[in-house]
Amino acid sequence: MGLFDKIKKMFKRSEEEDIGEEKVEEESLEEQEIDEEDSNEEYKENIKEKEEKKLTKKEEKKKKKEEQKETKDEVKESVKVYEKGLTKTRENFVSKLINLTRKYNKVTEEYFDELEEILIMADIGVDTVMSFMDRLRKRVRNENIEDLEYLKEVIVDELFIIYVSDEIIVNKINYAEKAPTVILFVGVNGVGKTTTIAKMAAKLHDEGKSTMMIAGDTFRAGAIEQLKEWADRTDSKFYGGSEGSDPSSVIYDGLEKAINDDIDVVLIDTAGRLQNKDNLMRELEKINKVIGKIVPNGPHETLLVIDATTGQNGISQAKAFKEITNITGIVLTKLDGTAKGGIVLAIKESVGIPVKYIGLGERKEDLQVFDIEKYIYGLFKDMM
Repeated sequence: MGLFDKIKKMFKRSEEEDIGEEKVEEESLEEQEIDEEDSNEEYKENIKEKEEKKLTKKEEKKKKKEEQKETKDEVKESVKVYEKGLTKTRENFVSKLINLTRKYNKVTEEYFDELEEILIMADIGVDTVMSFMDRLRKRVRNENIEDLEYLKEVIVDELFIIYVSDEIIVNKINYAEKAPTVILFVGVNGVGKTTTIAKMAAKLHDEGKSTMMIAGDTFRAGAIEQLKEWADRTDSKFYGGSEGSDPSSVIYDGLEKAINDDIDVVLIDTAGRLQNKDNLMRELEKINKVIGKIVPNGPHETLLVIDATTGQNGISQAKAFKEITNITGIVLTKLDGTAKGGIVLAIKESVGIPVKYIGLGERKEDLQVFDIEKYIYGLFKDMM
């Protein structure tokens, strides 16, 4: 079974499975009651104990069902966020792909040429598209593919392969064994670093974790006050120095306070001045050393925040920051505001760094842990 079929079944299966499970459980309870009544005397003597046992079992099953329902509801909500957030890309990209299939009745070089253009326009990136087209042509030849409807499914499979690339994709935060976990945020100004920190703090707060924001961006006017406001809104602790102060000193003092206050997760903002890479490199090196002195193995994550609407410029930023510091993951913001959502695939292919979070709207729920299968579904659901 190809990825296309797998994802269709995963997200579009009916409720029959759930109904079947409930029926089996009911039959099992009935059989249990019959077995218990086989010995009438024993049943009468132990009726109270058995009723209590039966009630406990029902409560356990009810609790289990509620937990399963909650998990399913969370998954459904997450899938809806992907569907809505990728609307612009889907309408632009998939509609063109469907029209292309209608235009041709067989696989030709003209078909490949138009497909290539569609992929490039989706911001998947020229280099990525070229290697993808070579692989697609080879697969079409080897499998003697002529059916264009089937070829659409092959395209989905191959786009998935671009992202996965025989690797185990880790999209979860690397939490420290002993608190605090330190997450360093980097990226140029205007990409949404501060609001991303706020959304992540809100999500962590909902999970029962305590958070602290440290204002390591002491250069941009208003950055400290802006982060302080978000800390207040998300019930996070805050630490910041004065404008123009040494970022490393602020971070050092902030981490000491976080340890004293038993904070679970520390979220550190940094300046986004990429114009002078040498200065930024020295600054980030110093910050990393300071964090490592206070918190062993810190920072546990260094997340690069990129604005998806900047397209290929975002890939240039990723390459530049990768040269400067050790990026563990990417947060791709404003993906709902662009018709070029293919940048998710381009970034992974170009810089080899996994996308850990994507921003699909303004709400805290719209910051989603990146899931390649939900992404593929959100992108291609009109074809399924």
